[in-house]
Amino acid sequence: MNSSNDDRAAGISRRGVLAAGALTAAAVAYQVGRAPAASAAAKPAIFYAPHQDDDAIGLAGSILEHKAAGRPVYLVLVSDGRNPDLAKLMNTDPCPLTTWSSPHPCAAGGRHGLSWPTDGTTKIVAGRTAEFTASAKALGVDRVINFKIADDGFASTSAYNRLVDRIDAKVRALAAQYPGASHKFTAGWLERTETHKACSDVAYRLMNDGTISDVRFNYVYAYGRPRDRRADGAAYVLNIPGSHMKVKRNAMYAYNTWDPSRNLYALGYHSVPELLEAAHADPREFIHTLPSDYRPGKGD
Repeated sequence: MNSSNDDRAAGISRRGVLAAGALTAAAVAYQVGRAPAASAAAKPAIFYAPHQDDDAIGLAGSILEHKAAGRPVYLVLVSDGRNPDLAKLMNTDPCPLTTWSSPHPCAAGGRHGLSWPTDGTTKIVAGRTAEFTASAKALGVDRVINFKIADDGFASTSAYNRLVDRIDAKVRALAAQYPGASHKFTAGWLERTETHKACSDVAYRLMNDGTISDVRFNYVYAYGRPRDRRADGAAYVLNIPGSHMKVKRNAMYAYNTWDPSRNLYALGYHSVPELLEAAHADPREFIHTLPSDYRPGKGD
């Protein structure tokens, strides 16, 4: 995906996220610090990231808004994020990311030949989850939950249906454990992967049977659209305060930091550089409600 002419006209800094490669470990672990303590009586807000990096791109501002209101915030990693194509990319030297140059956008300076297994599981899952953990630490969430569900719903309709059922069971268990919690998913019907759609399908099921009621959807892939079209169809646009945007950017930097000693290989940035760049430059998030004509299922 290429950046749009609208984004170029808006003056997006190509260096915003790229500079993350030089961040120190302390910067990646930036703590919110000033957020009020969560009230013991408050119902938690549970945010569901289908993959590692969705949290920093499209949920972080909303997470910080709830933190500032004194709500306990739990961040769920839904899938393991296995990705054979990403493994192959990380085995390539020099790095093929050439969307921007001078300096090379890769946090490793464009040089990495990692010789990882190309099944996209062991090394990729561990590395992506290390980035997710660093991002969650930057956001200061109260609890991190990892469903550890295999990201395999793309294989067939039956595989997709099994993925939905596995996510359903985990979300139902959380809803039973935390009655009255609010649940924040991504707008999977608008997004690009089976895992995102499976999460919104689960929300649709659980809303219809009364298991959950306070539900919203953040549109992560809105940042792949022209800047002036990102809010189309949104029920609410969150304008992120400057202090929160600083924290959100620190969460994004976790996905473009090269520090193999901590299992950080800038995998998020190699996966979705355009989304990270656009979200880094746009202090908004886009919250949707489920459309009345919602259709569950894998689709085409």
